[in-house]
Amino acid sequence: MPTLPCLRQAFVSCLLFATFLIAGCAHQPWAEGQNDARIPTWSGRISLQVQSDPVQAFFAGFELRGSPTQGELVLSSPLGTSLAALRWSPGEAILDSGGQIQRFDSVDALIEKATGAAVPLPALFDWLAGKNTALAGWSADLSQQAEGRISASRTAPQPRTDLRIVLAQ
Repeated sequence: MPTLPCLRQAFVSCLLFATFLIAGCAHQPWAEGQNDARIPTWSGRISLQVQSDPVQAFFAGFELRGSPTQGELVLSSPLGTSLAALRWSPGEAILDSGGQIQRFDSVDALIEKATGAAVPLPALFDWLAGKNTALAGWSADLSQQAEGRISASRTAPQPRTDLRIVLAQ
């Protein structure tokens, strides 16, 4: 009969094998062929307020990966519950909210549906990287970007939209 140390060692070996097997099968199709270390990733909290009648406000935790042409934005509640996953690549824009999949013609339509406002994705990636990209109707404040705080406002077209991001440290 096997001894307890032998059984423990066999159990640990099986557990390690299963972990490596599962990890080896896991992948994200949108990032295939890319080195994950090179994919820009940001996380933190995001708030978006649209000064419409009535005022619309959106607050969530977020993790953003990729680029304006191919990426993923995962939104979560303050308790960490997944609210939605937005994925885009050339010719594809998908919103997955609670297992309900919606497809959009463009990433701009996808972002507006998920957040309630048109957010300029290429400029957002630049702002997160510390580049103060000018965009008609938008003004960004990157004065606290080094501390992980970014804000931007859209004044035209109306209604005014305020975006605030606090990056996780």
